[in-house]
Amino acid sequence: MREPPLQLEEAQARLLALVEPLQIERVDIDGALGRYLAEPLRARRTQPPAALSAMDGYAVSEGDLTGPWQVVGESAAGHPFEGTISSGQAVRMSTGARLPADAACVILQEDLARDQDRLTLTGEPPSPAHKHIRPCGLDFRDGDEVLPIGTRLGPAQLALAISAGHRHLPVRRAPSVLVMDSGDELASDPEVCLEHQIPASNAAMLAAMARALPCEVQRVGPVPDSMEALAEALSQGADADVIVTSGGASVGDHDLVKPALEAWGAKLGFWRVAIKPGKPIIVATREHGGKRQIILGLPGNPVSSHVTAYLFMLPLLRALLGAARPLPRTLRLRLGAPLPSNGGRRCFVRATWDGEVVCAQSIQDSSALASLAASNVLIDRTANAPEALAGEDVDAFWIENGGIA
Repeated sequence: MREPPLQLEEAQARLLALVEPLQIERVDIDGALGRYLAEPLRARRTQPPAALSAMDGYAVSEGDLTGPWQVVGESAAGHPFEGTISSGQAVRMSTGARLPADAACVILQEDLARDQDRLTLTGEPPSPAHKHIRPCGLDFRDGDEVLPIGTRLGPAQLALAISAGHRHLPVRRAPSVLVMDSGDELASDPEVCLEHQIPASNAAMLAAMARALPCEVQRVGPVPDSMEALAEALSQGADADVIVTSGGASVGDHDLVKPALEAWGAKLGFWRVAIKPGKPIIVATREHGGKRQIILGLPGNPVSSHVTAYLFMLPLLRALLGAARPLPRTLRLRLGAPLPSNGGRRCFVRATWDGEVVCAQSIQDSSALASLAASNVLIDRTANAPEALAGEDVDAFWIENGGIA
């Protein structure tokens, strides 16, 4: 008897258990965007390295908050005042300038009046006295862990790494990925498409999702429905870390991906997951050249292909890249319109969130790309879920721009 389809979480766990870490390499800051830290990142310096003024104003000594004062110098960002100050003296401060020795307070310039080098208080001194001072080590100190292992390196993280004294960062090697779509009905040129054909769009879509992580992607196809053509296409991925196919993963007479993979030497891990769209998904491995290749056979309907790529391909690639959390995270959103009760499979409903409420697309057919392109979330409907009314909260996944973040 054929085994029942796996539940989503079990299937994802079994897929991620196949991952073997890729080699660590060190790349410069400009090449690290979108990668994941392979080691914890520790600061090589203290930030700020000294107490700094957080505002434009005047620095005065501790307890000397009422004046008047004699202005004895200026401290600007990059040009510090090198002397000391005592009671009755003040130093002009620019935002970000180093605080003079013995200074304990910065009074805002709008609370002061200056005549030549004489300074008098016209407003209120700051409370507490150190309110406008950034203390040494406010952000981090030398030796602190500033980013944990598995952090995705976005613009803010790269800026932090530079601030912490790093020019090069440890990351996992970018996975090499072969993406192919198959089917006799696919036309390679969307401008030359006969009535019995449809343009081949899945491989381009999947390749774009993988490249955004980033990965090194090769695209092949469309591949005809024959064992010989599939064998030739698979051979082009002989050294790839991951092979992703689209189409031919079901049980029809022309669905040949599964037997083609077995003939190529791949070992089936599991097949079929209890989700809609996207039930027929193949996960297999192939040991080659001293490493393990992971193969994903995704459904051919474009929405099914996208949903299964979001739930399986992207987590797999994130794991290979060293992500601490490879699986997508759910959002809790409020419905703007009711949802009907769900069937016996967990369902991912294309929908649009406008910042306030989320509404399902009217067309949910797995071939309808227009409703996918118009959506920015997938509503997660559990198996046999009852009707959900407008105003209720639902779980959803963010899929805009491929759901990379």
